[in-house]
Amino acid sequence: MSGQVLEMTSEQAVDANFDLTGWSRVRQLRVEQALSTWVAPDAPAGLGDAMRYAVLDGGKRLRPLLVLAASEAVAPLDTAVLRPLHDDAAFRARQDKAALRAACAVELIHAYSLVHDDMPCMDNDVLRRGKPTVHVQFGEARALLAGDALQALAFELLTPNDDSVSPGVQAQLCCLLARAAGSAGMAGGQAIDLASVGVKLSETQLREMHRLKTGALLQGSVMMGAACGAAAPAALLALSTYGAAIGLAFQVVDDILDVTADSVTLGKTAGKDAEQDKPTYVSLLGLARSQAYAQELLAQANEALQASGLHDTRALHALADMVVNRKN
Repeated sequence: MSGQVLEMTSEQAVDANFDLTGWSRVRQLRVEQALSTWVAPDAPAGLGDAMRYAVLDGGKRLRPLLVLAASEAVAPLDTAVLRPLHDDAAFRARQDKAALRAACAVELIHAYSLVHDDMPCMDNDVLRRGKPTVHVQFGEARALLAGDALQALAFELLTPNDDSVSPGVQAQLCCLLARAAGSAGMAGGQAIDLASVGVKLSETQLREMHRLKTGALLQGSVMMGAACGAAAPAALLALSTYGAAIGLAFQVVDDILDVTADSVTLGKTAGKDAEQDKPTYVSLLGLARSQAYAQELLAQANEALQASGLHDTRALHALADMVVNRKN
């Protein structure tokens, strides 16, 4: 890594000259414009309005940023002969197109999960991203259908009819996203979460629930970005370790913020976990130990990046720091 280096509390090396805000703003704008184009308002009977309400103008876009950061960290791939081409602008452009589709697809899956999670049969929440939840705004039936449609659209984006994404990369992206979102990932974790209300879990059980419910999609985002290009097996293993660490850290910090931040700051209802008697890291370990654990996970993530051998991981380092030290 180039530029001035600061020693952080988690002992990771972070480039002090890297402008995460500026880097993120450019990529968030690309994602927002693409989502606005691909999530069209013309779905029948007001369904398009509900879909757009669920997706646009809100959220940190963390998962898309992880996709794009991981894609930028790996080399372009010549899919005709399956070899990395480090300096070929045409292949980098092709990789960027695949990464943008992957970034939008993972955000659609995330948005659909929030729509369904907020419904009365799940968490029964009324506030998301600082505005009424989709079922409050559009009714339960349309919210359910909007979530279904967003999920389907995610996989449609990954399988374009033109040659912008090679068939092999399409298949790999679909597999990674399906695994992260399904019973071995997000949906499975949500099932455990619903079954654990009022139940005292061990730390191992809680970690597994969070690894699936939240961590799998964040880790999947990193690996989808890597799949758009080429990386050595050791680098892929390092990226997987990084993704797993920040995926768990995100949920640990969420548990912390649920008891330390207010609803206005969070953009969603604060204190819901305790109110619903859900197991969390704070309820199991206490606040101070949970905060320390989040920093331990940040150190693990950055150690994995340092061992990856990848040329430029500044954005991934900065995103990991943002995940752990965020205020909402």
